[in-house]
Amino acid sequence: MCGITGIFAFNLVGKFNKIHITNATMALEKRGPDFQDIYIDEWVGLGHRRLSIIDTRDVANQPMWDDEKRYCIVFNGEIFNYRELRAELEAKGVTFFTQSDTEVLLKLYIQQKENCLPKLNGFFSFCIYDRQAQTFFVARDRFGIKPLLYLFDEDKFIFASEMKSVLQFGIERNLDHTSLYTYLQLNYIPAPDTIFSNVKKLLPGHYLKISRQKIEMARYYEIPYDREKAENSPLSYDAAKEEFKRLLEASVQRRLVADVPLGSFLSGGIDSSIVAALASKHKPDLHTFSIGYRDEKFFDETHYARLVAKQIKTEHTVFSLTNNDLYTHVQSILNYIDEPFADSSAIAVYILSKETRKHATVALSGDGADEMFAGYNKHAAFRQITDKGWKENLVGALGSLWKVLPKSRSGALTNKIRQLARFSEGMKLSSRDRYWQWAGYAGKDEALNMLQPEVRANVELDNFASRQQNILRDLPEKENINDILLTDMHLVLPDDMLTKVDLMSMANGLEVRVPFLDYEVVNFAFSLPVEYKINPGMRKRIVQDAFRDVLPEELYNRPKKGFEVPLLKWFRGEMRSLIEEELLSEKFVSEQGIFDYAAIAALKRQLFSSNPGDVHARIWGLIVFQWWWRKYMTVKKS
Repeated sequence: MCGITGIFAFNLVGKFNKIHITNATMALEKRGPDFQDIYIDEWVGLGHRRLSIIDTRDVANQPMWDDEKRYCIVFNGEIFNYRELRAELEAKGVTFFTQSDTEVLLKLYIQQKENCLPKLNGFFSFCIYDRQAQTFFVARDRFGIKPLLYLFDEDKFIFASEMKSVLQFGIERNLDHTSLYTYLQLNYIPAPDTIFSNVKKLLPGHYLKISRQKIEMARYYEIPYDREKAENSPLSYDAAKEEFKRLLEASVQRRLVADVPLGSFLSGGIDSSIVAALASKHKPDLHTFSIGYRDEKFFDETHYARLVAKQIKTEHTVFSLTNNDLYTHVQSILNYIDEPFADSSAIAVYILSKETRKHATVALSGDGADEMFAGYNKHAAFRQITDKGWKENLVGALGSLWKVLPKSRSGALTNKIRQLARFSEGMKLSSRDRYWQWAGYAGKDEALNMLQPEVRANVELDNFASRQQNILRDLPEKENINDILLTDMHLVLPDDMLTKVDLMSMANGLEVRVPFLDYEVVNFAFSLPVEYKINPGMRKRIVQDAFRDVLPEELYNRPKKGFEVPLLKWFRGEMRSLIEEELLSEKFVSEQGIFDYAAIAALKRQLFSSNPGDVHARIWGLIVFQWWWRKYMTVKKS
């Protein structure tokens, strides 16, 4: 568990910014609370923070140099196949002085340069400095499990694990209005863009080569999906189940290597239950963790988590939370977020990570399965539209009824009406427009109308259309579910789900490993036909069938529950003053000069009405942005 940062100065102006490397490294304290080290020479500064001991491999300090003091690495992540790679290098005469995967990565790069990347099985972001050639090499893992932000201009190149570190270099804080427009629709900002026009996120599966005033980006990995080949897979369903079981168990085993306390998240859903079950086969003393909602039985899944824990014989801890327990952590979360990010389930992940960290340093999670194997409600909805019958047509015909009926996520009936309304609206749209609408909470016009006219004029709609087109590039006019899943892997997974887990776990000094995102598992998943993943009666079909015999029968084909939090109740209770008197007050909004207060007032009226729909998610997005703005944009710029 680490945080990295660095700067490469191209001239005397850039060179001046090296003075910030210590503060930029200190800003990553949560990612590595115990040790900090930096390297500085005439043109370069590198910083690294880490936990004291993650496992026996972490015995070498960073920045780490090779034997000849030519190459230097700062590395954040884990290489799970480092032992095999080390053996290959030793067979070629390469010597090692530590037991660390960091040294293996450095020496593999020295031998093979960018060709080392496809050989790595793990999650990572890293920078290697070649002092002789005066170059940086920066890379990010295949699926974006670990973050990497960067800035490149005529004076310098800066990179860091988090935005708060980048900001320590005194950069210009230029709001990207097109990113803001996207954020108002999705509640997060897709890579490669950020809230600042001059800062970018390195895309998953990509690397950068930086020399003096020159940058080159390339892609080293993409999911090997061929629609026709997948639909005509030579594997029978039974054979596919067996291969999937083999690959996932091997992935879990790789991620159990640790000499510190290691546990597993166990929500009561199918994905984390499978990961925990496989882990318990190879780690008899496995500790599992889940959170429950004492005041929100509709969202509570701890009963199922306990059933699983009992069957697989783990030491199980349930953190049973009241609404007040959740609410007391909101300010800490808002303070940690350094770029607007408003997935409200981050609150639950934050608390789960905080409580788990009291017992374990590393935790396994079930993230990634929904995006690969069709686990979300929207996947069932896409399948229904693709093969719609009289029921779907009836739902579409009753669109005007769904609009007037009360909708909310807070109860079973009102949530079903909300889903029917979204389904009815989506039926009318093209494949790409439907995907975009179901990915977010506000339409394009709604988001645009949230902005002041002069701010609206700064939104580059052509640029937004280009960004959106790139995100939706894998969606044909007549999509199948695998096309949807591939798009989820490029958008939802890295920019929402993995960002959430990384931010909230790192805020609490916890490393989270994700077995479903072993690249061998992912490659296999996208070689399978849609019918192996979803049919009219079941989502994640192969996942559930492959492991049906190791889990309690009660889990089989039960509806998915997310990490929901009671935002609507908070907004109408404890957080009302924050909305009415502070962040969304007419005074604050008018002085800020970004949003049209009339549009915000309309959202507030809906929030306190009998038909709130999804408005609480939009309000949460605004609160997150306003808190961020107050913290990062009202300070004196360097």
